[in-house]
Amino acid sequence: MAIKNYRSEASVYESLGKIQGALAKAGASKIMVDYDAGKPMAVSFALPTPAGTRGFVLPAAVEGTLRVFQRQKLKLDRAQAEITAWANIRDWVLAQLALIESCDVPVDQVFLPYLSNGHGKTLYDVYASGQLQLGDGGGTNE
Repeated sequence: MAIKNYRSEASVYESLGKIQGALAKAGASKIMVDYDAGKPMAVSFALPTPAGTRGFVLPAAVEGTLRVFQRQKLKLDRAQAEITAWANIRDWVLAQLALIESCDVPVDQVFLPYLSNGHGKTLYDVYASGQLQLGDGGGTNE
């Protein structure tokens, strides 16, 4: 099965607009788009959580999307990879906000891997670097 949204025709900016609109509706106090050479690379935002307002960063996985195109033998270019990556972020954010709205999960639980330390690192980045240890992984609560 091909990667989700590989045929999307929505521009990167249409997807970004929907992401920003949904985050604003969900109570975001700040929304910012990070650019590199004029290309959107990530969306950063602040949302209220039970522990106070927290910042989150969602990067667009354009390089990863290109690798998937190659692996799946899809003859698509970088421009389509950008469209697909942002469309997938759009769909993911909308789905996560729907979970939050239905009160199944709190904001910080849904977006936890993308929690920002304010210095360009997410919680997942810190964990993946080995700076955050969660225990031996035995799966018990003892």
